[in-house]
Amino acid sequence: MRSIILLGSTGSIGTQTLDVIRRSSGVFQVAGLSAGSSWEALLAQALEFKPSFVAIADEEAGEHLKAALPPSIQLFVGEDASRRLAEEGPYELAVNGMVGAAGLPISEAVLSRGLSLALANKESLVIAGHLLMELAASTGAKILPVDSEHSAVAECLRGEDLGRVRKVLLTASGGPFRETPREEMDAITPSAALKHPNWDMGPRITVGSATLMNKALEVIELHHLFNLEADRIEVVVHPQSIVHSMVEFVDGSVKAQLGPPDMRVPILHALSHPDRSEASYLRGFDMSSFARLTFEAPDMDRFPALALGYRCVEEGQDAGCVLNAADEVAVASFLAGELRFTDIARVNSATLDARPGMHTSIQELTHSDTQARAMAAELVRATTAC
Repeated sequence: MRSIILLGSTGSIGTQTLDVIRRSSGVFQVAGLSAGSSWEALLAQALEFKPSFVAIADEEAGEHLKAALPPSIQLFVGEDASRRLAEEGPYELAVNGMVGAAGLPISEAVLSRGLSLALANKESLVIAGHLLMELAASTGAKILPVDSEHSAVAECLRGEDLGRVRKVLLTASGGPFRETPREEMDAITPSAALKHPNWDMGPRITVGSATLMNKALEVIELHHLFNLEADRIEVVVHPQSIVHSMVEFVDGSVKAQLGPPDMRVPILHALSHPDRSEASYLRGFDMSSFARLTFEAPDMDRFPALALGYRCVEEGQDAGCVLNAADEVAVASFLAGELRFTDIARVNSATLDARPGMHTSIQELTHSDTQARAMAAELVRATTAC
């Protein structure tokens, strides 16, 4: 059995990963689980999967968990609990399903040990992609993408020479407001933005899909994962979310990876790599779903956030770090009713304009992240005041 630790086990990626493991009896062993504060959900998972280690960030939740866990399970508590699990626990593969910049230290810890990292935390590569890719190369660690689009690209590139790739076509659903009149977008509410037409995801990613900021971050992630220049990455809107991405080669041939929108497919692919595991519960070809597949160019005027991803690839340094930090602040402010939907991209762009430019170490990027959050918060306050 392949031993696995799961960071962010009570979130969307975490619960779907555990569903895959549950249905793959005898294939995977859960060695460790971690969460932020949802101690009751984490306890239920620990009692079911019986890991050797459990980690939780919230101190008060940790006290509750400590009293309820069997003595055979070692508990890490505190802000660095997940990192400690990644640094100290015995495992073969770590699934990083954490949300936001908090996932970066986890990715660094796993790669430093030369272990395999199934990465759903795109922010790790958005913030510090050049440093993490260098780290993985130096330790022999593997980064296995869990994002459906990047997993699709990895599948299309199996056995291929990256130098013979003309471009990668990164698909986007277009979100719930693909056809919303521009003049109505200022009035979009958080509840409307959280209703994705195809995917079941966490709040930040769902809002990012609605603004296309999530796709901007995926452009940066793709750039780092496959060493692709900005002009070899093209975003294509595909509302059905059946084609998860495509690769066009220099001879004009195109490979695509298709399947119903179900995150358990790329999760299982990462867990099983380089093999494939049997999963009869996951659908393949479905005549009704595959009957009509359409593609269109993204509306860059309606969704200005997308251009920010390309800008970050071109500018490099701490651009991705600053964009991610600003977006975390802006999305949280939008969900709290403090910012309009259309102001999210404006805050992100303005914060990017003022970025400090530090990028040679994780420590410097952490400082850039802190500064960017402060700048974005100030821009939110100024926007709200207007």
